[in-house]
Amino acid sequence: MAAGDWYLLQKPEFVRALQTLSPKEIRLVVEKLNLLLQDPSPDGHTRCQVRHMGLPLYRLRCGAYRIFYRLERPYICVLALRRRNQATYSGELDAALPEGALTAPLVADDEADEAAASGGPQPETAPSYWERWLAPQPPPRRPLPEPITPELLRLLGIPAEFHARLLPIQTQEDLLDCPGVPDEYLLLIDQHMFERPLVAVLQQPDYLLGDVEDLLRYRQGELAGFLLRLSPEQESYVARGLRSGGPTLLKGGPGTGKSTIALYRVRAVQEELRRQGRPEARLLLTTYTNALVRSCEQLLRQLPGVDLRFVEVQTADRLIYQLLDAQGEPPRPLTASEEQQLFEEALEWALLKRSEGGPASLSQLLERLGREYLRRELTQVIMARQITSLEEYLEAPRPGRRVALSPQQRRAVWVLYEAFVALLRQQGRETWQQVRARAAAWACAGRLSPCYDAVIIDEAQDLDPAALRLLVLLCRDPRLLFITADANQSIYGSGFAWTEVHQWLRFRGRTSVLTVNYRSTREIGEAARAYLRAQASAELDGEPCERRYEHSGPVPALRRVASRAEEVDLLRRFLPAAAHELRLGIGACAVLTPTLRAGQRLAEELRAQGVPARFMRGPELDLQASGVKVLTLQSAKGLEFPVVALAGFTEGGWHQGALAALSEEERQELLAIDRRTLFVGMTRAMRALLVIVPQASVSPLLEGFDSTYWNVA
Repeated sequence: MAAGDWYLLQKPEFVRALQTLSPKEIRLVVEKLNLLLQDPSPDGHTRCQVRHMGLPLYRLRCGAYRIFYRLERPYICVLALRRRNQATYSGELDAALPEGALTAPLVADDEADEAAASGGPQPETAPSYWERWLAPQPPPRRPLPEPITPELLRLLGIPAEFHARLLPIQTQEDLLDCPGVPDEYLLLIDQHMFERPLVAVLQQPDYLLGDVEDLLRYRQGELAGFLLRLSPEQESYVARGLRSGGPTLLKGGPGTGKSTIALYRVRAVQEELRRQGRPEARLLLTTYTNALVRSCEQLLRQLPGVDLRFVEVQTADRLIYQLLDAQGEPPRPLTASEEQQLFEEALEWALLKRSEGGPASLSQLLERLGREYLRRELTQVIMARQITSLEEYLEAPRPGRRVALSPQQRRAVWVLYEAFVALLRQQGRETWQQVRARAAAWACAGRLSPCYDAVIIDEAQDLDPAALRLLVLLCRDPRLLFITADANQSIYGSGFAWTEVHQWLRFRGRTSVLTVNYRSTREIGEAARAYLRAQASAELDGEPCERRYEHSGPVPALRRVASRAEEVDLLRRFLPAAAHELRLGIGACAVLTPTLRAGQRLAEELRAQGVPARFMRGPELDLQASGVKVLTLQSAKGLEFPVVALAGFTEGGWHQGALAALSEEERQELLAIDRRTLFVGMTRAMRALLVIVPQASVSPLLEGFDSTYWNVA
């Protein structure tokens, strides 16, 4: 909402404070913010400047409260809501406030005067964080300043089903670790008990408040969240290339805001189409997971100027399923385990086949290549790239595949491919690569006609070429194609050239690269990059990524353990200690594992040690659930958590020892794929990252942790 050329932003601290207010008090806040939009400048009475700060900070009287805000034209950023009669607003930094944070002292405030308060402590060195977080004994517990009462819980709007768990709590640590209670409720109580210093609040992200009345909707539970504000750099890319002669590509590392820019691009495209007299033009936005689809839809509702009636948000695979189903031929894709089993049957049959390029050459190929490599050759090369004949396969480039195959070896692979396809037909099933290829082929043949006026494709690096080709063909105008991608986040290794997908995808002069990381600290981002660089072949994209950061903090840590019991004990100490220091609930923590089995075991053993933890498969992922989220590295794609641990490598799988039997080319290719998977996992961390590896590991995947970037003990 704008008035007098001003727009409102808000910090999460302010949003959480609303939960403590009565309907009458929230209505007063809404009225005050509307007045603030008319004129935010200080008048010396109701609006005053807070003195002794290193930057302009203001407060507005609001009944028994003060609204603190700062001005950054054309934005009014609302920081916090504080009780008027509070004696002071301490300027001391939380212990977890990152190095390089604003450290200007904040002052006491009451109706009469403001007196200078002492500045915060000097930033700590990285080891001191880890000495505390991994200490054998936890620090003394901090008592709550007042008891938790039924009246307080009702005031905060916390459901009665959680009261019995919350009422006995007497310390901050027990509050933040309370099992079975969603983090949003724990943080409400924590904020009521222990207000954060405003210098810490300044580090929080800014969210748009499109309409002040949305505060009422949020308080009543009708609105789950708010849209992140773009930085000036990000804003400059929203409409870039919109009226150019072809599609636009936006590249950037993790945490640079590609997905948020894609949401704003929806509005920019609709504005351009309305300018052209096409207000009812259809727009498609594809994203990575079903959870992100729901989130995007809600965030788009908050963006002024977006008409959701003409916007479809889908995953590429869900859209493909719907398109084929509408044609009367719905797909029946294999599950991962079914695909593996069918491949083994095809391999056994092909090895027995007595024909040209038969058992001898295939057996020799198996001696050189692993079975998983061959399976990926079938699915990610032949099927995903829609290769339909042996002659075509013999001539086909194989970008992303490091093992060169001779013509004789390719003929042997084709024998295996034909056996695999025959079994699929026999069962009336398809791989997902075949499903996508079928949809793309139908679009090329005109059976699926272009049905969108504009298409925005988020995280294109994880799409098969066939899926990407289909999305391009569904767009009526190549100028209204917008693609975001980060090759370094690809966890499937399906390298391809853009022009191989479609002749439209020539981005010369229409490619931009984001350079600022808004998610992770500088230390986490640079440590992850250093790990990726340790294997030169792992980093796909040579262009600079996330070289600037908004946040700083402790360097991430690497610890080696001799057993799984030692690993669990390390996690038991680290997760709650880091969460407490960051003043977060235990639900802000995630443990990412290489395999499903490792995740299930770790979750079970953490619970046995008193740490609430739950393993979640991708389809059952619930980010609002209480307790530590344990999930696989693949499932973590597109997510972020303040505190992250990478663990579960003590299981002994995931290439430990197995790589020695492979050729050097295959070994390097698989290492590059898995190294990028670990890189993706590391960059899910926002403020604290711990990587735990086995002491006796022989896998080069678990090496390359430069002590310049990692706290290694």
